[in-house]
Amino acid sequence: MLDVQNLHVWFGQSHNRVNAVKGVSFNVPRGESFGLVGESGSGKSTILRAITGLIETWSGDVSVEGEKVQGSRRSRGFYKKVQMVFQDPYASLHPRHSVDAVLSETLRLQGMTDIDARITKLLDAVGLGKGFRFRYPHQLSGGQRQRVAIARALAAEPELLLLDEPTSALDVSVQAEILNLLADLRRERGLTYVMVSHDLSVVSHMCDRLAVMRGGEMVEIMDVATLRSHQAASEYSRGLIQASLGYERAS
Repeated sequence: MLDVQNLHVWFGQSHNRVNAVKGVSFNVPRGESFGLVGESGSGKSTILRAITGLIETWSGDVSVEGEKVQGSRRSRGFYKKVQMVFQDPYASLHPRHSVDAVLSETLRLQGMTDIDARITKLLDAVGLGKGFRFRYPHQLSGGQRQRVAIARALAAEPELLLLDEPTSALDVSVQAEILNLLADLRRERGLTYVMVSHDLSVVSHMCDRLAVMRGGEMVEIMDVATLRSHQAASEYSRGLIQASLGYERAS
């Protein structure tokens, strides 16, 4: 579904250039959920933004379902296959647009018809009733806003969802609800996920395989069984796993 080879992403030019992603390669088969983990600034979210065309300065080979992606421009066909859910649902929704306006605009841009019926189905799919249709983002909780953002991503009927820390801006009490929703949607719709997270417990719950990032480079790729058994190959990955277990008081 997704193939990334030798991806480099940078910001600035000449002596001001910062290399944010350095020669990263991975592939994600159809139906898999693949995680990108690492410390803040390791390049995880930058990879997703380069794939979707939100960053222009990149090189390498990126293919979606065998179709090569080039430059920063993406075709309408690309966005029918690939959609992204961002970290902060309030920032990613227009504050003056109702839920109805957000979903209607997305559906029209994708060339969809029967807008009213589709909006009802999308709200049902993410666990929001029709009573939410004409509310504005400030009238919604964080979890409800993220459900709207997920509905917007689903409006194009994509096959690949890029999830950029989709629960990190939410209260702990609603994080599990959103993760369970995403797991259900993946199973019901046969979706493929690439999920960025700094939380290894989230990745362990949601993903089949994961890549560990450090300083813009990919340290290793492992399956989730390796993560759960703390059997990572690299010392850095083992340290990351150990740190995720929390503070242990010395005896």
